[in-house]
Amino acid sequence: MLKRISAVEAASLIKNGDNLGLSGFTPAGSPKAVTRALAELIKPEIEAGKEFKVGLFTGASTGQSTDGVLAEIGAIKYRAPYTTNPTFRKNVNLGQIAYNDIHLSQMAQELRYGFLGEVDWAILEVCDIEEMGDKTRVYLTSAGGISPTVARLAKNGVILELNAFHSKAAKQLHDVYEPKDPPLREPIMITKVSDRIGTPYLEIETNRIVGVVECNLPDEARAFSESDAVTDNIGARVAEFLVSEMRRGIIPSSFLPLQSGVGSTANAILAALGQDKNVPDFNVYTEVLQNSIVGLMMEGRVKQASTCSLTVSNDCLMQIYDNIDLFKDRLTIRQSEISNNPEVIRRLGIIGINTAIEVDIYGNANSTHICGTKMMNGIGGSGDFERNAFLSIFTCPSTAKGGMISSIVPFVSHQDHSEHDVNIIVTEQGIADLRGKSPIERAHAIIENCAHPDYKQLLWDYLKISKMGQTHHNLNAALAMHDTFLRKGDMHLTDFAEYVK
Repeated sequence: MLKRISAVEAASLIKNGDNLGLSGFTPAGSPKAVTRALAELIKPEIEAGKEFKVGLFTGASTGQSTDGVLAEIGAIKYRAPYTTNPTFRKNVNLGQIAYNDIHLSQMAQELRYGFLGEVDWAILEVCDIEEMGDKTRVYLTSAGGISPTVARLAKNGVILELNAFHSKAAKQLHDVYEPKDPPLREPIMITKVSDRIGTPYLEIETNRIVGVVECNLPDEARAFSESDAVTDNIGARVAEFLVSEMRRGIIPSSFLPLQSGVGSTANAILAALGQDKNVPDFNVYTEVLQNSIVGLMMEGRVKQASTCSLTVSNDCLMQIYDNIDLFKDRLTIRQSEISNNPEVIRRLGIIGINTAIEVDIYGNANSTHICGTKMMNGIGGSGDFERNAFLSIFTCPSTAKGGMISSIVPFVSHQDHSEHDVNIIVTEQGIADLRGKSPIERAHAIIENCAHPDYKQLLWDYLKISKMGQTHHNLNAALAMHDTFLRKGDMHLTDFAEYVK
């Protein structure tokens, strides 16, 4: 019989310098009781001047009960990969946390390869436990993440949070599968969105489970901004573009599976596709599943969906659990290295749609850093999908900060996705199709179709002062718009003459 322990007892096992491997992907499925208890336990020590820091290995972001409470007391020494917590972000940009921004598909394997150090403890949120003698089957909750890998690698053992908030119905949604490492890796045999190749449970050696913490804590679901005229416009343009590609035979008439990033723009795009009667019922193969997809599944517009995480409101999550007979054969939750796997993305012909902070006139995209230095959240899975998609689409509003920033710039201040991987740019101003175009042709398409009218002339002026070559640039002026914003608070005020020598 597995030992029941309190969250405080579990937290007291963790020592300064330990690395914690956590379940979950986004706040969905992340542990909450033990990390919260850990923060309360060590806060007095830290306030007394003693050092207590842990490393965190996760599937993606977590919630306030992990990234938030530990960042607030300065208890995180290292963290990988993606995150969204504002306190954590502030500490990263102050240089107080060593943050490693990793493609999400690579997180589990980099742990297995030994690139990131040892995992001392695994803390997993589960909805059910079945003891089978020397093996125990545990059932994850609302996300796949990197749970199999951290459970297997944790040298001190596994702590389970048995969270009664989650229905045991969640066990019918999971496909738990961990690939072998090279040179023994085999093909991942997913040939359609609905394929399941693993088991609904994660099997752990019983003697490695040090305790079960019983709790009833809701997922710390993030609230996203409501769509507005700009995001609705972007959504409509993406839908119109995909329909036009289908009509001219680029996309098959049966359509192709969609991947969409997280946030209000992604929701607007999916809503527009769902409402467009020219778009056939379609499938989704993605890393995060939002409320909009659940609604489309209920309507029958989305036939099958595969994800790593139910990044939905708690009301929406309960709707899934309450309608499990509908969802159990149509919705699959996978590990992040499978949901984001390049092999599978290319085989299925995924249409990848992600958001950027800024895009330059040649099609390079920045999805992580504000003005090249301040981390926003991280690259997430956008690189996994954009590099390997049938069609790679980046969307962003043409301006930010009330028009003081142009999202279309001469040269991105930080590059996450190169021009080689970006096919289509969409803003509320229009669409730039970059396929088959030379750099200067891409520049003309992006400026003409995607830039805000207030910035078009400034971008044309940059091209005029740029040196000729396969790619036209003036290195003195390439970041002039960013520099002007940092000095004067408004990119409109850029005068390239100041930079040209």
